Amino acid sequence: MTKCYPLEKNVIKVPRFEESAGFYTTKQRSKTMAKIKGKNSVPELLLRKALWAKNIRFRIHRNDLLGRPDLVIEKYKLAIFIDGDFWHGYQWNDRKPKTNQKFWLPKIERNMQRDRFVKQSLEGMGYTVMRFWEHEVKHHLMVCVNQVMLYIEAARSLKVPDKI
Repeated sequence: MTKCYPLEKNVIKVPRFEESAGFYTTKQRSKTMAKIKGKNSVPELLLRKALWAKNIRFRIHRNDLLGRPDLVIEKYKLAIFIDGDFWHGYQWNDRKPKTNQKFWLPKIERNMQRDRFVKQSLEGMGYTVMRFWEHEVKHHLMVCVNQVMLYIEAARSLKVPDKI
């Protein structure tokens, strides 16, 4: 099911992945693709666990925010996304899919377009958006945690006390 975000311009059209559209898939490929998770992926769980250990409290998968960020630290208006390398186009110009390009090229370019729109919208609502690639979280977890911690420390130092 495709969500259409209001006010989004020039939306890339993604064809349906079905035999009538000329796309074919094996049963094994279909089984593999069905196992791919949109929530609670390994990189997401790693980052959540590391932030929780640092006493950073957050909410996950907020339905009321555009793009449903993986983590939201409301106190500091911080939205964090952990993007899959393939699904969100990591090094897109060098790593384009070789099969079923009529489907995958618009699909991933649409994901990238939606990511930009969601970022702009959340920033318009006063949120700071951080995006981490799945390989960054897997291989350099503490670097990602430190970026979040640095942002929080900076936000704390800028916050003016309510009562003097």
